[in-house]
Amino acid sequence: MSRVINIQPITRIEGHASIGIELDDAGNVNQARVNILSMRGFEKFVEGKPAEELPRIVSRICGICPWMHHLASNKAVDGCFGVTPTPAGGKLRELMQAISHAEDKLLHFFFLAAADFVIGPDTDYAVRNVIGIVKSNPDLAQRVVKMRQLAKMTLDQFSNKAIHPIAGVPGGFSKPLREEDRIEILSRMRQLLDFALFTMDLAKKDIFPKYMEAIQTIGVIRTGFIGTVDDDGALNLYNGKLRLMRPDGSITAFAYEDYTDYIGEQVLPFSYGKFPYARCWNEGFSLDLDEPRGVYRSNTLARINVADKIATPRAQAELEEFRQHFGRPAQATLLYHWARLIEEVYACERAIEILEDPEITDPNVRAAVAPKAGRGVGCVEAPRGTLIHDYTTDENGLILHANMIVGTTHNLGPINMSVDQAARELIHDGVVNEGILNRIEMAVRAYDP
Repeated sequence: MSRVINIQPITRIEGHASIGIELDDAGNVNQARVNILSMRGFEKFVEGKPAEELPRIVSRICGICPWMHHLASNKAVDGCFGVTPTPAGGKLRELMQAISHAEDKLLHFFFLAAADFVIGPDTDYAVRNVIGIVKSNPDLAQRVVKMRQLAKMTLDQFSNKAIHPIAGVPGGFSKPLREEDRIEILSRMRQLLDFALFTMDLAKKDIFPKYMEAIQTIGVIRTGFIGTVDDDGALNLYNGKLRLMRPDGSITAFAYEDYTDYIGEQVLPFSYGKFPYARCWNEGFSLDLDEPRGVYRSNTLARINVADKIATPRAQAELEEFRQHFGRPAQATLLYHWARLIEEVYACERAIEILEDPEITDPNVRAAVAPKAGRGVGCVEAPRGTLIHDYTTDENGLILHANMIVGTTHNLGPINMSVDQAARELIHDGVVNEGILNRIEMAVRAYDP
């Protein structure tokens, strides 16, 4: 007899979602879908607001990565008002983003994802969580908490607000970096880099090798990818141009301002979220597992796929090793975790580079700016993927129109495909248990939605 299995809520993700799995009369999967209540309304209720207020408003879209929305919004307002931030102002923005990335990746890997690998996917869910990790390895847990606090408090102590920031302003940054603060933050980022390298080695030696079969089977789909690179084709989280990579590895590059020529958005009846798709190949949109159309992925795995290289030495070495194992583009969904740790190394290295730049303490952190009519597209790479803020202002600098594509939104289609694949791979003849359902959830957690 046909039935529906509901996984509600999906556990250990930075939001709220559920999975519905439809079984046919034989107990095999007919279809699996992910439902996310993601309609927030920001695109409409910011209309009529002064553009310079938006960087403070849109940080409320997400309490986990508010800096990314804050910075993308500032870049969009810069574009509307036709202003270029001062060099020091731009670098301070990127520094805050790099530190925020470093903190966020520790949160996801250790607090949300690691229980599946450290405790085990079949362990009782009462134990398979961060508390279980603390009990199984209290010394490591203490170090993780200390490192995450170090990153979060660094943001708080310099910018005065780690969550819902206000430090970025149109034309640059609101305060300069003093030399004593630079020295203190540099010391902290070196500690975080040491821990990132330790985590990378720990995962490669003691965690990932045990789960290669899962990596090769759970949630595996074939899609394209999106991410930001600099002029040399190197990974860049703050600025550059966008690349869309087809499943075969071929690439189309374009400026942020032209994203609507390459990315469309569609609404499907089973979700409140928008489903972006690539206009530039396979016209149309379909989540068919065998022949998907227009589907691409964002986030860590996508970014290291589209980038030719990483400009910092330790992260580049990790990228080279990763590609020796999995090629380019790597398609296995659970490899998001491996890619996330490579980016953790890069974020720490990049923050250190910025802090060692003599220009970072220049007191000239903000260019003169005046409201006017215009359009601006601000784009940064958030932990969960490419983040786009697109604003149009009138002659008084008030918002006429806003469109936002957040990192998770790019992945709504792929998440559904991965869950459908995982469910079909794992459920047969109506046999379902806690371990199977958790493995299906793992296909979602990889994307850190």
